Amino acid sequence: MKKLLFITGLVLCCLSTVQSVEEQSEKERWTGKWISFEHSQSTPNMWLIYRKEVALTDIPTSLIARIAVDSKYWLWINDRLVVFEGGLKRGPARNATYYDEVEIAPYLTAGDNTIAVLVWHFGKNGFSHMNSGTAGLLFEAIAADVDIISDSSWRGMIYDAYQDTDAPHPNYRLSESNIRFDARKELSGWNKKSFSGNLHHISQIDDIRDTQLGQLVKRPIPLWKDYGLADYTHIRKSAKGDTLFCRLPYNCHVTPFLKVKSPAGEMIKMQTDNYWGGSQLNVRAEYITRDGEQEYESLGWMNGHEVWYILPEGAEVLEVKYRETGYDTEFVEAFRCDEPFYNELWMRSARTLYVTMRDTYMDCPDRERAQWWGDEVNELGETFYALTPSSYKLALKGIYELMNWQRTNGVLYSPVPAGNWGKELPLQMLASVGWYGFYTQYYYSADSSFIPVIYDRLHRYLHKVWKVDYNGLAVERQGDWTWGDWGENVDMGVLTNCWYYLALKAEREFALILGKTQDAEEIQQMMSGIEKSFDLKFWTDTAYRSPGYKGETDDRAQAMAVVSGLASEDKYPVLTEILKKEYHASPYMEKYVLEALFIMNEPDFALERMKQRYRRMLSYEEYTTLFEGWGIGAEGFGGGTINHAWSGGPLTLLSQKVCGVEPTSPGFRTIRVAPQLGFLKEASTTIASVYGEIKVSVSLNNGKMIIRINVPERVSAEVVFPEGEPVTVGSGNHVLVREI
Repeated sequence: MKKLLFITGLVLCCLSTVQSVEEQSEKERWTGKWISFEHSQSTPNMWLIYRKEVALTDIPTSLIARIAVDSKYWLWINDRLVVFEGGLKRGPARNATYYDEVEIAPYLTAGDNTIAVLVWHFGKNGFSHMNSGTAGLLFEAIAADVDIISDSSWRGMIYDAYQDTDAPHPNYRLSESNIRFDARKELSGWNKKSFSGNLHHISQIDDIRDTQLGQLVKRPIPLWKDYGLADYTHIRKSAKGDTLFCRLPYNCHVTPFLKVKSPAGEMIKMQTDNYWGGSQLNVRAEYITRDGEQEYESLGWMNGHEVWYILPEGAEVLEVKYRETGYDTEFVEAFRCDEPFYNELWMRSARTLYVTMRDTYMDCPDRERAQWWGDEVNELGETFYALTPSSYKLALKGIYELMNWQRTNGVLYSPVPAGNWGKELPLQMLASVGWYGFYTQYYYSADSSFIPVIYDRLHRYLHKVWKVDYNGLAVERQGDWTWGDWGENVDMGVLTNCWYYLALKAEREFALILGKTQDAEEIQQMMSGIEKSFDLKFWTDTAYRSPGYKGETDDRAQAMAVVSGLASEDKYPVLTEILKKEYHASPYMEKYVLEALFIMNEPDFALERMKQRYRRMLSYEEYTTLFEGWGIGAEGFGGGTINHAWSGGPLTLLSQKVCGVEPTSPGFRTIRVAPQLGFLKEASTTIASVYGEIKVSVSLNNGKMIIRINVPERVSAEVVFPEGEPVTVGSGNHVLVREI
């Protein structure tokens, strides 16, 4: 009986982490039916079209449409595009699907209205998507005197103008397929009010409970920002004239557009310079012409610095454009200093961050599009120094997803959502739930709403899955993939204990927030045990090393001992010298190496090492993003992508450490400004906090440090000069000067 109660409680816990108890019953309150067509089934790369004619007497001030699909949709109302690529990749939990809420009142008119929806059903699993096995549409917009729901009155069809390409296909990590559109089969104007053709009756109508969609969960992030069709910055032709190489202003998510004059049956191919995704095939598109002049936009996004149109002999290109779409947020004013190298590094870091944001945070937007949490920890930290607060929602979405996919044995793993992956990387999971992951998301955003929802599951992971030895140190776990970083000389024993300590540190703070004082005391005792035993086991008087570790001294291990707080200050000189000689970290872990140098008050060398490590990457002038490894090909790590999320750690450090801006209470309600300019003469940064915009500039002039700071309303700042007592200032613009 106790076992049954435990299982029941666990199921309820899993449900509660998706949404609140009230929202769990969303599927019971839907009036619309799941609609599809005869012969429709969950096959890869299926496209469906739907139309509904609606007569309205009065238009409400507001009318919210709730729309669910697996996987993506495009919505038109009265010939106007309302949503470009709605829907989120499936998987708020194993048995759950996201739905969108869309304001449609501004698009409606008194009299006859036409609603048209194009649905793309991925129909296969990937590293960021779990296939539900249900192709179709769920639509509901209800208000006083208005009742628009998906039911048998809609018409549509499986749209066979959309097809698969021949091989090669995208690699198995991607749930998206290549898209071929055969314009000879196009149903022209099907989404227009003027359309008079015949569409099929709906032949499959199911209650939501009869489908595989599971629980329906409201989309927690904004609909995409649509930048509209734009001209390429530059177009060049191949020597044979059969390919157009169309330059984009930067690496971004694009859908390519073309206008051509051609006889029927000619094939135009479209891809980007990122088609190989480092080492694995990405997505591409094909268009088969009809006779005459025609326009087409391939709706599946791809990314890169160039779009390539590979042309047949018989097609005359009249126009090419691209549409950029992306996460709906804004960049803050960029970090600036007197050394152009660091300005460029910040800009490439910010671009890399933005291009790895969409349905989830991604490791890379080409090869995988997967929510690896080692990458996400670095990304979410950068967000607070690069983007406006709407961006915070993406990490929060990721937190819920990570915890909702927890295995029944308590193990956490990523990437999730996923339908064809399930391996745990233990150190990535510790980083995720710990100080730089979950805690940073809470402290920098001031949003603690997720803490009571995930706490028990976090506690279970750290105290049931992980074990400590008789000395109180964390026992190394193999997991499914024992991985600490790309490259060699990875000291897993030291890294394990540093990451576990930081995870406990975050959990202790969460316990205090929730009033769980006994938990907090027990966690503190565990932390004290690690503090007492850490040096005894790992410190050799010349470095931190695990007993039995035979590799070269690991720069990552020394850095993590510092950033975790386990290394005492008397060791800083020795550790600094090690970091001047050892260079093993990949861009993922280099962030912590550089941070350790700032913590040890070594800003000159921190900046110098930053330049040493990233100089090669920035020497590729044709790129606007940062790489998976330190170079391309043999100089890289893993798959070698040229746009990889984890590489942007310097963005955080340039604002947080060089300009010295850190919160001292949640959400930057109070801040500390303690610049570490090193050999720089001036630097400035902007933070768009939930309390308003914070601006800080620091300069050195004639032996004086000048700090200019703009403090928002309800915020106060403690300003710390290299010498002298801290100065506290309130809201407003301030100029502080000290001799140094």
